[in-house]
Amino acid sequence: MPINITMPALSPTMEEGKLAKWLVKEGDAVTSGDLLAEIETDKATMEVEAVDEGTVGKILIAEGTDAVKVNEVIAVLLEEGEDASAISAAPAPAATPAPAAPAAEESAAPSAAPAAAPAPAPAASSGARVFASPLAKRIAGMEGIDISAVSGSGPHGRIVKRDVEAALASGIAAPQAAAPAAAAPAAKPALAQGMADDAVLRMYSEGSYEVVPHDGMRRIIAERLTEAKQTIPHFYLSVDVQLDTLLALRAEINGRATAGADGKPSYKVSVNDFVIKAMGAALQQVPDANVTWTDGGMLHHKSSDVGVAVAIPGGLLTPVVRNVEAKGLAKISNEMKDFAARARDRKLMPEEYQGGTTAVSNLGMFG
Repeated sequence: MPINITMPALSPTMEEGKLAKWLVKEGDAVTSGDLLAEIETDKATMEVEAVDEGTVGKILIAEGTDAVKVNEVIAVLLEEGEDASAISAAPAPAATPAPAAPAAEESAAPSAAPAAAPAPAPAASSGARVFASPLAKRIAGMEGIDISAVSGSGPHGRIVKRDVEAALASGIAAPQAAAPAAAAPAAKPALAQGMADDAVLRMYSEGSYEVVPHDGMRRIIAERLTEAKQTIPHFYLSVDVQLDTLLALRAEINGRATAGADGKPSYKVSVNDFVIKAMGAALQQVPDANVTWTDGGMLHHKSSDVGVAVAIPGGLLTPVVRNVEAKGLAKISNEMKDFAARARDRKLMPEEYQGGTTAVSNLGMFG
């Protein structure tokens, strides 16, 4: 049976992307792990690998196409012994049912859920997109499993093949009609809405934070400050700092750098590297500042993961230097040089620019 190749979700928050370039053509034989295409998101250009083996039967989305939705079929793969006639004979992919669509009959109540996963799987009734690998989705569709009821054990809670197989072994029920969603309280039209809690949680590794529930006062403070930020003009304070001692220390540290294989110093620490290190140390000394807000609770992060703004043509990226509190200046400096070079080439992976606990930006060009 022909296999649909769909636009993958390259990050927990991705909804669409540009099919920048095909790396195969119709008639090419591919195996698992072969590169199929380059997908361009708002942050990076990434290569997509084949999950199954077969022959590229038909390319449905031309390269250069913008705004291709996640899970949209972009090509069809033929299995061994199939030809192009099998594509027209194959049933069209089923559309995702609307949350309130009536069902012909109710299915049996689902059995106990599988073991706890690193992040909660999105519920079908919420209408949220399911973050799963193409292979996991295909197996779930063939077996009649409601993939939104499967807990993911992959990176950032992604549902992978083993999760679907575990759900099948546990006897999880087929999809049932989605219950009408409870009416959400009307949002104030003037205020922008942040990311949903599950999307925020997927950006951080399980065990890297502690969730502390909000009390009533904290919720009210957050609402008032958000409203003030979006509706009241702000001005910002600045401070001049005498850095003579820091600059002298920088020169001393750089003077101790040994020569690498290319004859150049093995590191060259910048003032920005000192700022990154100072921020990481400060967050450990003031842990209440090393937090992320979600509606369900405050995430208190254990490590200092500092995002650093890097200018690229037409925008910027914020690669994240992780565990800053445990790294020396030389290591931070070399990581930042690598991140900056790959950011300008749009070659960073999503996990390299998502999930920071704070961020800094270098405005040194303003004096």
